[in-house]
Amino acid sequence: MTELIRANISAKIAEYVELLSRIDLIIIDELGYLEVNKSASSLFFKLVSKRYEKKSIILTTNKPFEEWGEIFGDDVVASAILDRLLDHNYPFLITGKSYRMKELFKKIERDKKD
Repeated sequence: MTELIRANISAKIAEYVELLSRIDLIIIDELGYLEVNKSASSLFFKLVSKRYEKKSIILTTNKPFEEWGEIFGDDVVASAILDRLLDHNYPFLITGKSYRMKELFKKIERDKKD
């Protein structure tokens, strides 16, 4: 998001989105960890739209789809992004505790026994 904003400020957003649209796979980790302002949301939508049905995106988040309006600060933009991301995709919805937390709790339990 920071790079998209930086490219937009320097009036090079079209070139940057074009460059990103040529990459075969973009991995976005932890979407929703931080809120995205409306300007960045719009830029992210441009990127997703440019890649739609052409190139792949792997995206991880711990937020359910219903909360994406909060992430992007706009329900309409969130819906448009989800519409493109969820069309022709393979979602893996994982429930339960995170792997990292699970391992941490195991370590704590082992330390208590020692």
